[in-house]
Amino acid sequence: MKVYSFLLGGIRYTDSTVPPRDSSVTAFLPGLSVIPLMQHVGSKANPVVAVGDRVTEGMLIGRGQGLGSANVHATVPGRVARTVSWKTAEGLINDALVIKLEGSFGKLGKREEVFPWQNLPPFELQRIIAEYGIVEMEGAGRPVADLFYSLRSASDPVTLVVRCVFDDPWLAANYVLLRERLEAVAEGSRIAARAGRMGRIILVFSQGEKELGNSLLERLAQADAPVSLVLTGSRYPQRNPRELELALKRYSRKEGIELGTILSLGPATLAAIHDAVRLKKPILDRYVAVGGSAIKNPQVMKVRIGTRIGDIFAECGGFVDKPRRIGSGSPLMGRAVVDLDEPVIKTSFAVFAFLPWQTGDASVSRCVSCGECRAVCPVGLDPEQLYKSVSGPERGNTRHSRTGECHGCGCCEVVCPSRLPLSTTIVRAALKGN
Repeated sequence: MKVYSFLLGGIRYTDSTVPPRDSSVTAFLPGLSVIPLMQHVGSKANPVVAVGDRVTEGMLIGRGQGLGSANVHATVPGRVARTVSWKTAEGLINDALVIKLEGSFGKLGKREEVFPWQNLPPFELQRIIAEYGIVEMEGAGRPVADLFYSLRSASDPVTLVVRCVFDDPWLAANYVLLRERLEAVAEGSRIAARAGRMGRIILVFSQGEKELGNSLLERLAQADAPVSLVLTGSRYPQRNPRELELALKRYSRKEGIELGTILSLGPATLAAIHDAVRLKKPILDRYVAVGGSAIKNPQVMKVRIGTRIGDIFAECGGFVDKPRRIGSGSPLMGRAVVDLDEPVIKTSFAVFAFLPWQTGDASVSRCVSCGECRAVCPVGLDPEQLYKSVSGPERGNTRHSRTGECHGCGCCEVVCPSRLPLSTTIVRAALKGN
């Protein structure tokens, strides 16, 4: 079976401190849950409960405010103890409701009622997905209902891409979820295709996961739309939108299939769509890869949304020594964690803590013009030149530079022997309009 990939740059990214991908463990329920009102792009949700109010598991506690915002739900039963605010590493202010665990659960440990969906029209499926606050569970966390809404104006065919590309070892939680909840991912794919009026489903798997891809393909045999399996390379950043699209364009040309507009969703998002429509359940928990050289017992955990990151580390045995870097998401494109009281949110697919040996020498030295950054850039940019143009004496005179083409994959920073913050600086300059 042919393997499709992007042609330029990229790296083989490995990390021995990632947790094993064999199974998951369920984390303890948090005594205090910190539920942020912004777990997505766009505006914060509007709180609909106040301090002192009683809440139930799955109850709406924050209502989304239009496009780009999503509903937020209580993940445990209890009482709203207080509200808190903090500044993220990016300088944004986030507000959260702190829920003290009290009372009985309405869903956990109970037999789940299953609802039929096959006869529901697309607009009703979209309404349910919006009601339960389903967002993309990787990246910025765009509300899925908004993504479906944006497809209404598409004049060409629409294709659902089930993105199961594991080019980054820190996607371990997505891999484990896919294996443990394959049926839910399959049915979530069918629901998404119906909700978005999509005429085709493409399962995109890394070449080493062909067997798992065939298992999902078998479970989609009864789908309303034609389904096919495409294998891609596993070189990072294959799963990025641009590189994924390049691989799919090559597949489209070879097979003579018109894919048209593409909507790409990962397995965690599709499982959440299944839970919302089939079980009438919001995102209460998620699979999280917990690891790094500073963590005693790395593991993939099923964690309630709102659990504090410090509690998760403690459940993994705590730190073996003082970490130098703590973050959420992939170390390549993730964000810094500034306080261990920050909670796991809908988009937290990994949290990590690194010792100094894993972060390397923190000092930055002068560029040696080795050309390594140019060799790995998947966009064909010259990160060295762009970095100097936006950070050197002539910064500001960059109107005709290609900074806006950088998608911040971080490949250049990984290979730079001088440890220059290449992609970080270039992306920041692009956002500022330099």
